[in-house]
Parts: sequence; structure tokens; C-alpha cells
Amino acid sequence: MSISLVAGLGNPGRDYDQTRHNVGFVVVEALARQLGLAWQKQRSFEAEVARWDPEPGRTVYFAKPLTFMNESGRALQAMTGFYKIPGTAVTAVYDDLTINLGLVKVSVSGSAGGHNGVASLLERLGNGFIRYRIGIGPKDPPQMDLKDFVLGKFTPSQQLLLENNLERYVTGLRLVLDHGADKAMNQLNRRDSQ
Repeated sequence: MSISLVAGLGNPGRDYDQTRHNVGFVVVEALARQLGLAWQKQRSFEAEVARWDPEPGRTVYFAKPLTFMNESGRALQAMTGFYKIPGTAVTAVYDDLTINLGLVKVSVSGSAGGHNGVASLLERLGNGFIRYRIGIGPKDPPQMDLKDFVLGKFTPSQQLLLENNLERYVTGLRLVLDHGADKAMNQLNRRDSQ
């Protein structure tokens, strides 16, 4: 099943720029930039959308839901319904606290793991979408409130690490798009667990 929709998860608005929870937006924007795509606000989907036609007869939509993280599934359900895209042809790009900053993991099942954006996708799309999980962990200090941490901004050294890894994140996402989840899991997950 080839990927037809790539969704970066995050929160809209300037207040949330550079926050840990918006790393999904950052990576999807970087890939769209690399491909020379233009974003357009689509009110009916409550999302910013870009369209990529990599080959004749294949279209891949990029989306940044504008619903706020907890309602991400609402925007993606509207898009998948309109374009008749099955959940298994969707890749969601988002932050994961259980993975260390600088690492990335690909998976196709599991729980939301306390991530409200993923919980919304599971509720609206069901399981089976590809998860492109970008590490933002560990939570430091450990006693910090989860919400404060994910909505906080990266420290300067973390921001630098993120920027240094951005090309690798984009390359990994292209791997998912071009070759599917299995190949991406084999290459990315194995490399990151060393």
C-alpha cells in the first residue's frame, strides 16, 4: 500500500512555534520545502495542505491539521474521507517522549502512549496508519509536568541537535514514502537502537 497522506502533528499559531510538540510540523514542512511544494489553507479539512505528484497516477497529500493536537484526527478524517484514502495509506509524523532526542522510530501499531494527537487519530482513523515518531525525550527534569514539557521550547543545544538531524528525519520520511513502512523500520529502527 503506497502512502497517500503524510500528516505532521502539532499546534497552530505562533505561540507553539519551536515547541517540542510541533516537531511533526517541522519535519513535514522541511520535506515539503525540499520537494518545492506550496501550502494552502483548506477550510473544509481544517488543515494546511500541500500536494505532491511524484509520478503519473500517484498523488501524495501533505497536511498540517489546524485543529490543535488533541483534535488532529478530525482534520485527517475529513481528508481521508474526501480523497477516499484508507488509514493504512496515512503516515503521521509526531513527537515521542519515550524516544531520545535525535532518534526516530517507525511503527504501524500500538497504543497512543499518552499522546493526545495519536489518540485522536486512533479514534477517527483506527489503527494501521504508519507512525513516524521523532524523539523529544527524555523529560528533563523528570518531575516536570508532561504538558509543560511537550509545550515547552527546545533548549538552544536541543534545538541545534534537532536542526543537525533534520535532514536525516526528512530522508527517513522519504524512505517511508518511497519504499513503505517495513523497509523504513528495518533501516531506521535498527540504526537507532545501536
